[in-house]
Amino acid sequence: MTKGLLLAGVTVLLLWPAAGIAQDKGYWRAESNTANQITGDVVISESKLTINFLSYSLAPIRKLTQAEAGAAFDVDSNVAGGGNLYRLSIPADKRFLHHNTLCGSEETQWMATYVQDRTLHVALFSGATMPVLTAEALSSSNEVCGVFGYAH
Repeated sequence: MTKGLLLAGVTVLLLWPAAGIAQDKGYWRAESNTANQITGDVVISESKLTINFLSYSLAPIRKLTQAEAGAAFDVDSNVAGGGNLYRLSIPADKRFLHHNTLCGSEETQWMATYVQDRTLHVALFSGATMPVLTAEALSSSNEVCGVFGYAH
């Protein structure tokens, strides 16, 4: 019995880092030019997105498919990673770094995330309807506000 518990504990410890690879929760340091110019560092929790010390409610909607992540973030969908789609509400008139807004004169209503290794990709969207995350839909959409890059 003790040997079985020890084996189970070792297995959990060995698999724990692999499970955390696709975790978008936590503190993320701005890495891309757009992130450095607009949001700075961000924090994602179960129910909040924090940008520039201001928190906004965050509602998880669903997991992204590998194909959606590939289309939204131009990442290799064959490399391990994971992402989520969230609903949120950030007012159009909210100013961040360098007096920038997230979606111009539109309210930010959706956030897609994708984590590969120690990199977080974030796409923000305006519009009341859920964004369609295909290459064709994204290329013709006027609801894509921006894509941002962060690192752990």
